[in-house]
Amino acid sequence: TMGNWLVNHWFSAAVLAAWLGINIFLFTYYFLFFDRDEQYFYTRAILGSALAWARASAKCLNFNSMLILLPICRNLLSFLRGTCSCCRRTLRKQLDHNLTFHKLVAYALALLTAVHTIAHLFNLERYNHSQQATDRSLPAVLSKMHLQGSNKWLNPIHSNQTTVEYVAFTTIPGLTGVIITLVLILMVTSSTEFIRRNYFELFWYTHHLFLIYFAGLVIHGIAGLVRGQTAESMEEVHPHRCAHYLTRKDEDCSHGCCKDPEFGSIPAESWKWVLAPVLLYVFERILRVWRARQKVVVTKVVMHPARVLELQMQKKGFRMEVGQYIFVNCPAISLLEWHPFTLTSAPEEDFFSIHIRAAGDWTERLIDTFQQQKPMMPRIEVDGPFGTASEDVFQYEVAMLVGAGIGVTPFASILKSIWYKFQQADQTLKTKKIYFYWLCRDTGAFAWFNDLLASLEQKMAESGKADFLTYRLFLTGWDTSIANNVALRFDTATDTVTGLRHKTIFGRPMWNSEFAVVAAAHPRSVVGVFLCGPGALAKSLQKSCHQHSSLDPRKVKFYFNKENF
Repeated sequence: TMGNWLVNHWFSAAVLAAWLGINIFLFTYYFLFFDRDEQYFYTRAILGSALAWARASAKCLNFNSMLILLPICRNLLSFLRGTCSCCRRTLRKQLDHNLTFHKLVAYALALLTAVHTIAHLFNLERYNHSQQATDRSLPAVLSKMHLQGSNKWLNPIHSNQTTVEYVAFTTIPGLTGVIITLVLILMVTSSTEFIRRNYFELFWYTHHLFLIYFAGLVIHGIAGLVRGQTAESMEEVHPHRCAHYLTRKDEDCSHGCCKDPEFGSIPAESWKWVLAPVLLYVFERILRVWRARQKVVVTKVVMHPARVLELQMQKKGFRMEVGQYIFVNCPAISLLEWHPFTLTSAPEEDFFSIHIRAAGDWTERLIDTFQQQKPMMPRIEVDGPFGTASEDVFQYEVAMLVGAGIGVTPFASILKSIWYKFQQADQTLKTKKIYFYWLCRDTGAFAWFNDLLASLEQKMAESGKADFLTYRLFLTGWDTSIANNVALRFDTATDTVTGLRHKTIFGRPMWNSEFAVVAAAHPRSVVGVFLCGPGALAKSLQKSCHQHSSLDPRKVKFYFNKENF
């Protein structure tokens, strides 16, 4: 329900409200300022309200450009997590929404850029129209003022032959504006889920155009094409007093408005907004390079079926928690590319491991490099670990873990860690029973996970704790050949698809009956439901948690946790 969401995400909601509030305030304040301030009386005579639209959106663009880098300063976020380690875990967990906030700010930048660009296209058209006007109207008179002296001009277009396209590609604001907009379009379109998943390299390299974006942003306002009346000129010839004299000026002028108004540029200020975050980001990158230079020893390489590579590594001072991830670089393949991978080892192990599936050029080449087994193993650089530990699992007597597709990866670390804590009789572990549900289109890509489940199954059986873990595998994508094979071997002890003792179920889980079984088995327990998977599945699990939780506080309660790996 909405109430539950606000309780769990109050920090995110507060940040979102503050961000929206500041944007609305900046836009409204500067819109009214440029729409009403006397200093821009003459500028508005030529441009109308398009001036206010352009300036207000420019202020919001500066504000959001200041914010866009902060959510991707991973070391800054890790530092904040460390400093608020005494805070409630729900607060620390909110820091894992950093990429969601980054995307939100990016979409705001795209929208504001559209507003700013359209407003300036209107402005250029009006400047051009006023320059070409031959009557004695105020815009026409103001547009000829460049003939009176160097400091007098208000209209940046001084020739009747000038076109909007000419200004866009020959002036500093025009050219930088075009470049910034193109860069933004490329960055937004190349960061869609489809491209990130299938063409990570394209996303990675295109995103580094942010360097051009910030350089263009800082230079954009330097020329000062939009001008307002200077303070000294306002005192001498205030527009309220003198504007109507401009259109009918006599040769032998004797009143107090004989002097022409003078104009000055709005100073460039984007650099003031973005200087601090850019310096912070430079420091972040230097720190990443230094951390990445620390030696990583690859202790074991395992090639699993379906081209999945497991790397077991050691690094001095490396400490991990369950559910965290690292960034990996292989200089032999690319000096610049860093790819994120969820850790599949448990903190109790003396190494840390990742499983790499062939899913793009970089991963293909990495797997090939390790498969060739040269005398020297390729050097690996590691940055991290990052992310908030998923320790909530250990706080429930009964845990229902749901992994869908690649979302099964973090549960490798969680299941192993629970088993180690269980064996060592760890006091922090309250868990007495785990139900694990794995939904998968085809198990081929996760054969390594089958091996992990099989070894856990064996260890638990040997310790006489076979009932500690109940798992159910759902094959959601299957063909008739698999179905026929299963029908022929229905009475075998192990499953024909996975080789595990628990049989694979074909199709999607009926969550109502799954929850009913757990509720019946644990009538007085608090059950934690954890998902690493798509949003649609989250909705149906949340609904089931609500339906199957008893109103009686002494009876079964289901609590839903969507992990943000």
